[in-house]
Amino acid sequence: MTFELWVTYALACSIVLAIPGPTVMLVVSYALGKGRQTAWATVPGVALGDFTAMTLSLMGAGALLSASATAFSVLKLVGAGYLVYLGIKMWREKPHQLEDSQESQRNRPSRMFLHAYIVTALNPKGIIFFIAFVPQFIVPHQPVMPQFTVLIATFVGLAMVNVLLWALAAGTMRQKFRSPRAMQIMGRAGGSVLIAAGLMTALVRRANAAV
Repeated sequence: MTFELWVTYALACSIVLAIPGPTVMLVVSYALGKGRQTAWATVPGVALGDFTAMTLSLMGAGALLSASATAFSVLKLVGAGYLVYLGIKMWREKPHQLEDSQESQRNRPSRMFLHAYIVTALNPKGIIFFIAFVPQFIVPHQPVMPQFTVLIATFVGLAMVNVLLWALAAGTMRQKFRSPRAMQIMGRAGGSVLIAAGLMTALVRRANAAV
């Protein structure tokens, strides 16, 4: 792979990542509802989720989802339902619950990491996008695995930077509103965004798959 081809790929990935999807909405929602420190839990989850989705795509899962309307619909609805579930949970939280030991355990970084991973890895649009997009940057007469490694590492790295910036921006905005009422509004705003993301994901058609 030439440097020029890699730069083209990196620019294309940056453009794609700049368009907010379910993963970005999840990260922003957590940052709005719980603060920008959630970025340190959700960003690694996004990275692992993208790595999983890309690996599955290159192994053939993307082709299966492209060919099977049933498989696409099942994965899409599971991911959409999970987003709605997380949104409802966040919407119903009260500011004082954040200080409660039991609630703090529910919102511990490991759970945020897991939520970010599941939402990212279960995005069928992403899997299909990877199988259609990444092979265009493969040089046929060169070893495939080193090229896959570079392409996956580039996308995952850019995805981490992208969601980190979103999380820090949303978290900074939340820092300006520290009253319990404002925190409740922020939490409900984040929950509403997740519910909307879930509904939009459920309505996506297979023919229009994109990240």
